[in-house]
This record gives sequence, structure tokens and C-alpha cells, in this order.
Amino acid sequence: MKLTLRFVLPLAFVLALVAYGVVPLVDAMTLRWFVRDLDIRSQLVSNTMQDPLGVMVRAKSDARIKSYFDRAIQDERLYAIGICDTAGKLLYKTNTFPKSLDCRSPELQDMTKSQKLQLPEGSLHVMTQPLDADGVLIGKLVLIHDMSFIDRRSDSTRRYVFYFFIGLATLISFITVFVARLSYHGLIEGMRALLRGEGLQKLNFKIKTPELRPLAKDIRALVRDLEQDRRAKDEGQISWNAKQLKTILNRDLAGDEVLIVSNREPYIHIKRKDRIDIQMPASGLVTALEPIMRACSGTWIAHGSGSADREAVDKKDHVRVPPDNPSYQIRRVWLTPEEEAGYYYGFSNEGLWPLCHIAHTRPTFRTSDWKQYVEVNQKFARAVIEEAKTEDPVILVQDYHFALLPQLIREKLPNATIITFWHIPWPNPESFGICPWREEIIAGLLGSSIIGFHTQFHCNNFIDSVDRFLETRIDRESSTVSYGGKLTAVKNYPISIEWLPRWLQKQMSIAECRSHIRELNGIAPDCKIGIGVDRLDYTKGILERFAAIERLFELNPDYIGHFSFVQIAAPSRSSIEQYKYFNEQVHATAERINQRFGKTGYKPIHLKVEHHEPDQVFEYYRGADVCVVTSLHDGMNLVAKEFVAARDDEQGVLILSQFAGASRELPEALVVNPYNTDQCAAALHVALSMPVNEQRDRIRSMRALIQEFNVFRWAGRMLMDAARMRQRQRLMGKISGSESTLREGGV
Repeated sequence: MKLTLRFVLPLAFVLALVAYGVVPLVDAMTLRWFVRDLDIRSQLVSNTMQDPLGVMVRAKSDARIKSYFDRAIQDERLYAIGICDTAGKLLYKTNTFPKSLDCRSPELQDMTKSQKLQLPEGSLHVMTQPLDADGVLIGKLVLIHDMSFIDRRSDSTRRYVFYFFIGLATLISFITVFVARLSYHGLIEGMRALLRGEGLQKLNFKIKTPELRPLAKDIRALVRDLEQDRRAKDEGQISWNAKQLKTILNRDLAGDEVLIVSNREPYIHIKRKDRIDIQMPASGLVTALEPIMRACSGTWIAHGSGSADREAVDKKDHVRVPPDNPSYQIRRVWLTPEEEAGYYYGFSNEGLWPLCHIAHTRPTFRTSDWKQYVEVNQKFARAVIEEAKTEDPVILVQDYHFALLPQLIREKLPNATIITFWHIPWPNPESFGICPWREEIIAGLLGSSIIGFHTQFHCNNFIDSVDRFLETRIDRESSTVSYGGKLTAVKNYPISIEWLPRWLQKQMSIAECRSHIRELNGIAPDCKIGIGVDRLDYTKGILERFAAIERLFELNPDYIGHFSFVQIAAPSRSSIEQYKYFNEQVHATAERINQRFGKTGYKPIHLKVEHHEPDQVFEYYRGADVCVVTSLHDGMNLVAKEFVAARDDEQGVLILSQFAGASRELPEALVVNPYNTDQCAAALHVALSMPVNEQRDRIRSMRALIQEFNVFRWAGRMLMDAARMRQRQRLMGKISGSESTLREGGV
């Protein structure tokens, strides 16, 4: 007993002292962190508001400033905004602006000072910034943030620290009681065994398991809480780019190998007479993932579909890309014509594609296509196993072509972290129930560690489908599914593009782009230009777009001769009957409208059914006055984001379908129902007559969002979630191993 007290009492005393000193230190550090974050946030908000506010103040646009302020303070932390003139008079303010502050208050005298103030309205963070217009100082902008959330966070932090030391004291006291019964020699040997990582079984005593079970439960709860806090802090503070993504991979995934699997390859080798050309396919998937792979330096496994693909690979079917600066490798998988016809053209694109898009095209399901789909998924699974150099790689499976692949990989690599991203919509259970092999598809996807969709709506549809067709345990609060003893997280990750797109690096100026595309298409200098960029697919709303243009000319004849629309339509799936018929419809509609409204030297619609390289597409984005995206149903549609990113002149108008996932992120676009022809025609009229200032405000807001929520953030969020999942599994494995060891050593 004396020996026990000799250990326990000093430990309890020391822990009490440590806790007494640590809690104030944690409070002080938390306050410094949050104040620094608010400084950064205030600076960012100030920079964003400078130009539009300068223009509005000079123009004395009181109503617009009030509306602008009202939208800005919808942010839960931005408490109030005010503008002081150079004489110290408060010109404009929100209704929430503290009555105890005015422009002559000592706290607002320093133009660049930020500080925490305790006012009758509460604890507030105040920053002032100079406000100028065209280089002339017109006053200062006052931004006030609510700091009450810091107090709430501090309370939570103190509570966590307190519980941590209680748990730590309990653990140390528990261990000490048992260690006190050992001889000095046994204690030293046991500690040496622990330091060597040999586990608790090396200690020369026995423990009963039940005593540790509450402690293990507390540890699990603490891990979950810390994960949530860390995720919120990490995502808000990281500036996402290729370099940062690589840093995160090295830090959180410790350099683990990353494999991407998709049907479409990022670079295709094509034979052209006596030379081999390299093309990037017209694919949103490639647009999003190729920058990620350049940052990860991994392996991309894909179907080798190019006519010269076999000539470009080595004996292991690898080729290094990009050709100008190789940073990763493609592993090409070869398919027979029968496999390609059944798996790709058949089950994937005549079955799953129309089923998921609900675009009024009947899906076709054939048993022979399903068999080819299964065999090709098995072939790709073998390729993944061959390429994996470790037992626990991170594997990103892409899209509806590989619904069975996650489970096939899981059977061979049980420790792999498999992230499946479904790039197209997921329909409601009633629609998905049409598929004869619905259970097999869902079970295959649930081999994933994480399943990602563009929107929460698609996540909900998937979970509802799982609930309808499989026996599983579903936790809707955490959005997880337990199936076959494995847990799968179902999350929304809105996909995006790299910022800034590398295709802008060698682009001509906006004026030069505009002149060049006018010259290429024979468009007059005074004629405004619209642009549409799509694969030639019935889900993209091309016919509906043409109908809106026709209606625009009917309602506003003044646009005839003064507006031309260029439709870039990359050929797609031309061997499928529905696509052949759709191709004929598009050509016929464009020809009819051109005959009706065209005249010598003027063509309303320029239909270009041919492949365009990304740099050519971006030239059209930069030279057009309006971009039209009228998808009938789409996962995201990255054309909308590419157009916005291309417009560094902050001009141009985006018309965007409400059925594209991008409409949830870009409300500043003119959002339309593509089935409503009159509404789309009216949107075209609004776009073509929109004032320059309004164009700038809309584009600037969308550019800021795309810059922050770029493709590196999209990939980073998935990979960080995967890293946390791997860390949690390893920790739980250690806890389970320790519990098992204690159980074996118990009485």
C-alpha cells in the first residue's frame, strides 16, 4: 500500500499542476490562432470588396451599397460593415454596426489596425482598411467580426483538456497500481519491452480485461472529436494548389502510393499518316483528374483506346506523361472489340448512362453486355493488383464503368483504401430498380472505403437505394453503410478544375482571342458571340439550346445578323444507335435555323462536330460574350467552371442549367430550366444586354469561389478523409490488439 501511495500521490500532484498551467496556455494559444485567422479573413474580404465598393461610393449608389452590405453580412461571423469618409464621417453602415463606435473613435483611427474590442454589443474583432477608387483615397472600410464563437470554442477546448487529464490520470494510476506490485527488476524489463514495441504481453503480470474497456471507449470518442475539429481547421486554412496537395500526401499519407483507375485515359496516341499525335480527350473526368495525377506522381490505369497506343508503351504497357514534362505513368489495359462493345458501348452507355441521367432515353440491358462488363471489371482488377507495390495503396476508382471494381480489389487487397467517385448523377431507388443487376452493382460499390458524389442529393439517393435493395446497417447521421463487416462512407465532393488552368498560360489577350475566332468562323466585328462546349450527347441539351436561339430571333429580330452561336461538339459514342440519331437531329436543327435566319455573310449557328484541344477551347471561352450550358441532367459540368476561369477580364455571362451540379455552386450565373424555351431565350437576351459592371460583379464572385474550391481541394478533401480513415483503422487495430493481448493474459 505504501509503495502504491508513493507512486500515485506524486503523479496526481504533478498532473494537477500541469493541468493548472496548461488550460490558460491553451486558452491563450486558441485566442491567438483565431485572431490571426480573423485578420486573414478580414484582409481577404476587404480585398474582394474594394473595387465594387469604390465604384458604388463614387457613384453614391446608396441602394446598391445597402444591398451589397446585406448580402455580405449573411456570413455568420461577419457582424457589421461600415464606410468612413476622409473627414471621419460614417457614410454607410449595416443595421448591426455598433452604436458605441463611430469613425472618430480611437479604435478606428489607424487605417490598417486590427484589434479585439469588448463593447456593449459583445466581443468583436475590428479591422480598418483604406478604401480607394481609381487610386484616390476616399475613406476607409470598417469590418467587424463576431468573436463570440471563440468563447464557445475555448469552453469546448477547456472541457477536452480537462477530460484528457482525467483520462490520463486514470490510466497512469491504473498502471501504477499494478507496477507497484512488481519487483524493480520486473518493472525495468517491462518498460524496456514497451519501448521496443513488443506489446503489453512482455510485462510480467496479468490483467483483467473489463477494467480497460471504459478507457478504450473514451479513447475512441476522443479520436472522433479531435478528427472533426482538425478537419474543420485544416480545410479552412489550407491554400489549395498542386504543391500543397503533394505536401498533404507526403504528410498525411506518408508517401503512400496512389493509383487512379478510369476507362478514359488522359493522353491518347493517334496515328496520322506518317506521324503519331497525342490528344487529350474531351472529358470532364480527365480535366479534373489529370492535374491531380501530376501532383501525386502515381499510376493511372486506363483503357488504351488510341490507334497508336500500343506503339507508345513499354513491354509492361506503361508510358510516361505528360509528353512535355513526364511526372506520372499510364498503365494501359487492352480490350477486345467484343469487350469494348459489351462493357463500354453496351452496359455502360446504353444501360447505366441513360438510367442515371433520366434524360428520357430508355436504358437497354442485355445479359451479354453484363457478362462483358463483369469480365472487364475483373481484368482491370487484375491490372490494379499487378500495379500495387504495397498491401495498402490508395486507389481512386472513377465512374460508372467500374461499379464492381471496388469489391474485386477488396478481395485481393483487404487493407487498401479505395475511393470511388461516381461522376454522373445517382437516380432515386425507383429509377435505379430498373437495372436487373442492381444488387450486384451496389454490393460492388460498397467494397469502397469512401464513395463520392457531386451533391448531397445524389448521396441521399444512393443511400436510399442501398436501403431498398441490400441488407445493411445504415447510419444516416454519419452517412455510412456497414456491409459485409466493412464500413463505407458516402460523401459529397463537388468536383472542380485546377486554378489557374494551365491552358491560360500561352493564351492571347481577350481582344486577340475575339478577333481570331471571328476570323476563323467568318463572324462580323459587331456581332456578339455565344459558345457551347459539349460532347455530342443527348444529355447536354444541345437541341434545347438551339431552340432557345431560334426563339430569341423570333422574339427579338434585332439580334439577327448581330448574334452568332458557336457549338463545339466533340464526337461521342458514334456506334450507339441513339447517338447516331441524335447527331442527325443536331445537324438538321442547326441547318434549319441557319436557313431560316441566315443570310449572305452571316450564319446564326456554327456547328463544329470535331475534336478541339483544350487550348483551342479556352480561346473560344475568352473570345465569346456568353457561354451556354443547358444540360438536361448532369453530375457537375465543368464547362461552366472553365468558362469562368478563362475570363480574367471579368467579362462575359454564363447561362447555366438548373439540372447541372454546378448551378448549386454558381448562383451568380443566369440559372435556367433548359426545357423552358422562352425562359432560355429571355436569359440569352439578358446576357447579351447585361451592363459591364454587372458582368464584372457576377464573374468576380464566381471566380473567387472556383479559386478557393478548386480541383486540388476536391482531391485533397478525399485524400485527407482517406488518410484519417487509415489512421483511425490503424489506431483501432492497435486498441483491438491490446484488448486481445490483455484478454489472453487475463485470469
